[in-house]
Amino acid sequence: MSVWSWVLVGVFGGGGLLAVVIALLKSGRPIRRVLSTAVQGICALAAVNVTGMFTGVTLGLGWVTGAVAAVLGLPGVVGLLLGQLIFM
Repeated sequence: MSVWSWVLVGVFGGGGLLAVVIALLKSGRPIRRVLSTAVQGICALAAVNVTGMFTGVTLGLGWVTGAVAAVLGLPGVVGLLLGQLIFM
């Protein structure tokens, strides 16, 4: 990937992370929301990989994908899928 592609990924990823953090802080129960988001993201990542046997679409399991799924939740998993579609 070129440098500009990495810059775009960083800008959009940072913006998404900032939006999630602001939304979590504005909610009444931020710790509960963080745990809920993390569980939903990990379950979505597992669902993508389990259904990958039928659809052919999978995401590799690693530190980056796990962190994105745990921090950003379902939107993070969708972002990973879109990133895979665009950059691969």
